[in-house]
Amino acid sequence: MTKNEIDKVVTKILAEMGLQDSADSRLGNWHLRGISSGEKRRLSIGIEILTQPHVMFLDEPTSGLDSAAAFYVISSLSNIAHDGRIVICSIHQPSGEVFNLFDDLVLLAGGESVYFGEATMAVKFFADAGFPCPTRKNPPEHFLRCVNSEFDSVAALMQSKKEASSSWNSLMKMTTEEIKSELIKYYRNSIQSENARKKIREIKQSEEPLVEKIYDTSRLKQLCTLTNRSILNMTRDIGYYWLRIVFYILISVSAGFLLFNIGTSNEAILTRGKCDGFIVGLMIFLCLGGVPFYHEELKVFKRERFGNHYGEAMFVLSHFLSSLPFVLAISLSSGTILYHMVNFHPGFSHYCYFCMNIFCLIAVTEGCTLFFAALAPDLLVAMGTATGAIVFMMVPSNIFRSLADLPKFFWRYPMSYISYITWSIQGQFKNDLIGLEFEPQVPGGTKIKGEEILHDMFGIRNDYSKWWDLGVLVLFLICYRLLFFLVLKHKERVTSLLHTKRTIPDILLRRSSLKNKYISSKQRQSLHPLSAQEGLYSPIS
Repeated sequence: MTKNEIDKVVTKILAEMGLQDSADSRLGNWHLRGISSGEKRRLSIGIEILTQPHVMFLDEPTSGLDSAAAFYVISSLSNIAHDGRIVICSIHQPSGEVFNLFDDLVLLAGGESVYFGEATMAVKFFADAGFPCPTRKNPPEHFLRCVNSEFDSVAALMQSKKEASSSWNSLMKMTTEEIKSELIKYYRNSIQSENARKKIREIKQSEEPLVEKIYDTSRLKQLCTLTNRSILNMTRDIGYYWLRIVFYILISVSAGFLLFNIGTSNEAILTRGKCDGFIVGLMIFLCLGGVPFYHEELKVFKRERFGNHYGEAMFVLSHFLSSLPFVLAISLSSGTILYHMVNFHPGFSHYCYFCMNIFCLIAVTEGCTLFFAALAPDLLVAMGTATGAIVFMMVPSNIFRSLADLPKFFWRYPMSYISYITWSIQGQFKNDLIGLEFEPQVPGGTKIKGEEILHDMFGIRNDYSKWWDLGVLVLFLICYRLLFFLVLKHKERVTSLLHTKRTIPDILLRRSSLKNKYISSKQRQSLHPLSAQEGLYSPIS
């Protein structure tokens, strides 16, 4: 479709959903008031209409809305249905005005059909069955009163307190189970049931081809659209990156004053090691502030993936591309401030390596937090697991102990190699110490070379270049994004499989007890599938 065609479709859907006045409004977030809850509900429906579906299923679209907003939503759905689409939705406590907007009604109770036909004929059906709707009472409330067994306990409580109203007295002589049984029997022999079976036979005899959804968008267009939208979201939400950039700069300035012009004295040897560890910890833990925003983005992704709008690979790649300018701004601003205030190893190449190391460190940490955000079931678990994993990977790095002093089992091999923080600190130590000479501990002695400090004090090998350490960081960056992709693609399948394996033994263990329980129960009733009730599987005569 051309851009003009797309704009026409969007304008038409905005008009159908009554959102013309809010077309240029922002949705809103924690710091910006946006559109109302009713408008958000209509917008969610409008987004789904963009794909031109033939059938729409909605689960309680009016929940949480006031009466006016609920009426507006159902009125919009009614207009969509009258334009040729099929709209099916469950409804929660509809008002009389909302109920009158529906064309047809399906009333179910315990898996049985109580009514299936025109909504306007439901009141007459209940009256003919012997359960007329009281005057000045909302019909949907009367229908639920007749089929919902929870009203029995309420009625018994009201009767014990002698508070039962006249509208309840007409039904108190019978229990809900008895009323429901009478309605089900009456419906099976009613004209509504016969009309439903007749319509099903006509549909089965028709030879119309199945409607197939045609949706083909190039991967390049998907990537561009997702990247632009993600950049727009990151730019508008001050908490996503802007607030963190401010904190990065403030803490970098504070650390710069604390470690100002560290020098090359003998005391500066240990101070430089502490400084590098402090900078790495600073860069890592401020990344955890993005987990809540990742969690919200994953909610949108799951909804849109369910509609087959795009795949996991495009989402992962677009998120990485859209975050690059902000991560680059953080690394350049913080790196420039820290490098010149602390006075690290002079030289433009050393400055570039320092900023590149910070960039890779932040990018890898974001990939790690994204992995745990996708893996965890909720936000709190994601925050806890991501923080714990990062702290766990800091243990085998040079922040706490030199590599030579680490226990060889597990912490030295393999954790020191698996921890990306270890590689980042090793590279920064090499970048800062190699080529420098420090004052000896005893005045007049030979100056201490940085290479000796690396090997003897920090236990770092200097037989390979610092650029190899940076290359390993890039490899970690790719690996974490790949893990993020695999979790998005296979999490639901693995979770379903584990749930099935856990459920089957429970079913086998409980089968005998449940069987005895149901056989001995006097209240057991045979349930029939809805399709069987309406003759879907009955032979055509």
